[in-house]
Amino acid sequence: MAGYREFALTVAHQILNRKFYAAIFKGKYNALRILQLTVNCLLLLSFVCTALSGMMMSRFATPFMNGILPSSIVRQGHLAMSHWSFVLMGLHLGLHFGMITSKLKNKTARIILGIVMTVISVFGFYLFFKSDMLSYMLFKNPFAFLDYEKAWWLVILENLAMLLAWGFAAYLLSLFLRFVTKKEKR
Repeated sequence: MAGYREFALTVAHQILNRKFYAAIFKGKYNALRILQLTVNCLLLLSFVCTALSGMMMSRFATPFMNGILPSSIVRQGHLAMSHWSFVLMGLHLGLHFGMITSKLKNKTARIILGIVMTVISVFGFYLFFKSDMLSYMLFKNPFAFLDYEKAWWLVILENLAMLLAWGFAAYLLSLFLRFVTKKEKR
């Protein structure tokens, strides 16, 4: 049932951001806008693939979709797409960090936030590679290996650290692209 909530939230998010879709073919594209469009389109595609593969695996909610493809392929695709969705969601969030940091007028607060995000990001990328998430993303691992002995709150914090790591990386890339774009305009 959880998948349906995420699907509904994704649809609602798309509806609320309809102005983004209306503006796709308007204006000029610089490197940052191309990055944002690419991340957004890939995220939407990965969400759709995750939802479809989840429906194909369901024998109860959508029995008419069960058996379209072999279950081993669908399961591996679902794992890969859900992990890609996670990374792309982090990148998507990071491309919006600028709106949050622009509200911080205090330079000391910005520096402290930058240090905290750097530490969290280093730890998040360490966890990302330690848990071998790349093998899921590259269709190398057909099964999810979960540690049922680990506390639920620790799992959430580790996933948050990994998500913020990708977000901070996207934020730094967006700062770099803004800098390059401003330099080219001069």
